[in-house]
Amino acid sequence: MADFIQDRIWLSTPHMSGHEMKYIEEAFHLNNVFPLGPNVTGLEKDLARFTGAAHCCCLSSGTAAIHLALIALGVEQGDEVICPTFTFSASANPIAYLKATPVFVESEASTWNIRPTAEEASLEEVIKARIKAGKRPKAIIVVHLYGMPARMDEIMRIAAEFEIPVVEDAAESLGSRYQGRSCGTWGDIGVLSFNGNKIITTSGGGAMLSNNKAYCDLAVFLSTQARDPAPYYQHSHIGYNYRMSNISAGIGRGQMEVLEQRVAKRRENFRFYQQALKNVPGIIFPDEPSDEFFSNRWLTTILVVPEQTGGVTNDDLRVGLDQLNIETRPLWKPMHLQPVFRNCPAYVDGTSEWLFNHGLCLPSSTSIKDQEREMVVDAIKKMIES
Repeated sequence: MADFIQDRIWLSTPHMSGHEMKYIEEAFHLNNVFPLGPNVTGLEKDLARFTGAAHCCCLSSGTAAIHLALIALGVEQGDEVICPTFTFSASANPIAYLKATPVFVESEASTWNIRPTAEEASLEEVIKARIKAGKRPKAIIVVHLYGMPARMDEIMRIAAEFEIPVVEDAAESLGSRYQGRSCGTWGDIGVLSFNGNKIITTSGGGAMLSNNKAYCDLAVFLSTQARDPAPYYQHSHIGYNYRMSNISAGIGRGQMEVLEQRVAKRRENFRFYQQALKNVPGIIFPDEPSDEFFSNRWLTTILVVPEQTGGVTNDDLRVGLDQLNIETRPLWKPMHLQPVFRNCPAYVDGTSEWLFNHGLCLPSSTSIKDQEREMVVDAIKKMIES
């Protein structure tokens, strides 16, 4: 086993570009230290330009963006919203905020994202089943997991056929593209996240994207406490404190200047691990299924097959690496296995559960050093080959 590593190798850490302070210092100089201002407007323009979306609204988190997106699409108490089971809970929690019910759908094995067609536990078949049961879904949430694009052409075709709007959770996939089009711009509304572990960060924060101006206008209104246009504070709607701060947006503007470099580095991390571990039995890397897919490789993920590793499991690797001060993380635990969602409808066949039981995320920071990646690889090889 490799010697103990003194400095922890983290899974995914913030990586400052050096450009952030010019925006932050300008905000302090002009006393623009509040939840609105030129940095917010500037970041919205930067994101719209980068993704190709017509409109953008910067918010306090990706979760807030999903919440407001569902409100904009008319989701109310008693409605059903389709959601992939294999995702982070922030994709599903806003459904519960509105006292609606998530309906969980299985993953496909190739992308790990929501399964569009062909099998029983697929988006198309689930929609038909819910309609037959008298419960037409009010919206569909699609997630691009770990940066891998979902099959958006098939998903949007199905959504159009049944006239159900789509919220595209691109929290993990800024910089990813499907058929040359940015993730987050296929659906009626797209969602981004700038949490500290994302490919770029505003320390916290998120954004809503849409080609429908009305959706972003409503998000701005609701995220600033839904104040009516009156000379005094009057409110005809319930509002939220969801707007991004001008200081946080300044960080984001500095980060946007290096976004393409960050994507290139995350993809290079993936290629490094894939090449270094290609001959290790039982380690599987998820490939982009075709040239239509371009993943930002936010996190490098692997599947560990104990039948081929001599009995070594993903959790054995996680524990062993942690003892060497290397942070890894299991894949998302599917939502249908979460106690809080145990009573929700779920159309599954074991695919996502198998992925969860075999998957591991490796250190993927854009600031990771070559020596650190080599330490990770060396440790994995020794645990499996010993």
